[in-house]
Amino acid sequence: MHHKVFRRLISHLSKTPWTIRKHFSNASLDRIERAIQMSERSHTGQIRFIVESDLHPIDILGKKTPNKRAMELFAQLGIWDTEQNNGVLIYLLLADKDVEIVADRGIHNLVGESGWHSICVEMESHFCKGNFEEGVLFGIKKIGGLMALHFPSDGDHVNELPDKPLVI
Repeated sequence: MHHKVFRRLISHLSKTPWTIRKHFSNASLDRIERAIQMSERSHTGQIRFIVESDLHPIDILGKKTPNKRAMELFAQLGIWDTEQNNGVLIYLLLADKDVEIVADRGIHNLVGESGWHSICVEMESHFCKGNFEEGVLFGIKKIGGLMALHFPSDGDHVNELPDKPLVI
């Protein structure tokens, strides 16, 4: 087994669902949910936050990347299925300390890969300092600002996706 894959496997095996609670208390998850709700009042976009502690060993041995996992969740949860094609997933894989942003074509075409990447880099800088909630709130604020710019609230839009963070 390649050394890098072995190290990643050990990292994932050492994580448990408790790892998430270490970084995100119930109160923290509630604050993230409220931040999403507040953000979505200013735009018609949909933001979803998912945090996962680790991947299954078979996924690690198969070299599944955090981006691939984020894409799977984006599809499985129908984040792509919003009326204006402006759903955005913020996916955090704690074992890899990696955040991925996956956006539907309506907003992605306006922001571009480099725009999402710059938000991820800033979020990861918060995570490296142990400021997980702060990093997620930063990401929600930046994404919300982009949504408000490109998809301002019409005052009458429907909340198409749950705002509650999904813990896997």
